[in-house]
Amino acid sequence: QVQLVESGGGLVQPGGSLRLSCAASGVIFSFNAMGWFRQAPGKERELVATITGVGVTNYADSVKGRFTISADNAKNTVHLQMNSLKPEDTAVYYCNMKDAIARVGWGRQRSDYWGQGTQVTVSS
Repeated sequence: QVQLVESGGGLVQPGGSLRLSCAASGVIFSFNAMGWFRQAPGKERELVATITGVGVTNYADSVKGRFTISADNAKNTVHLQMNSLKPEDTAVYYCNMKDAIARVGWGRQRSDYWGQGTQVTVSS
C-alpha cells in the first residue's frame, strides 16, 4: 500500500517562504506524476503544481513565478518551494501521486494516492 506523508506547513507572514515536502512509501513500480493540490475553506480542491517522471512541470496561473516544484524520483519525494506567499495561498495542501502502479497485497494495482494534508496559513 502506498502512503504519502507531507511536511513543512505552518504559519508565515505575507511575503514569506515555506517549503513543503512529500515522501511516498510502499512498493511503487511506476507513476505518471506527483504534485500538490490545495483546498481553502469553502472552496474546491485545486491544482497547484505537478511534475512528471521526466521532469515536465505544470503550475496554476496563480502561483507561477512564486512556487517551484521539484522531485527526487529515486526517493519518490516531491517538494514545493513557495515564495512571496500571499494570504490567498492559505489552504490545506495535499500531495498527490497520479496513476501509480504499486504492490497491493500479492498483486499490483493502479490508483491515485493522496496525503493527509498540511496546513499553510499566510497571515500577519
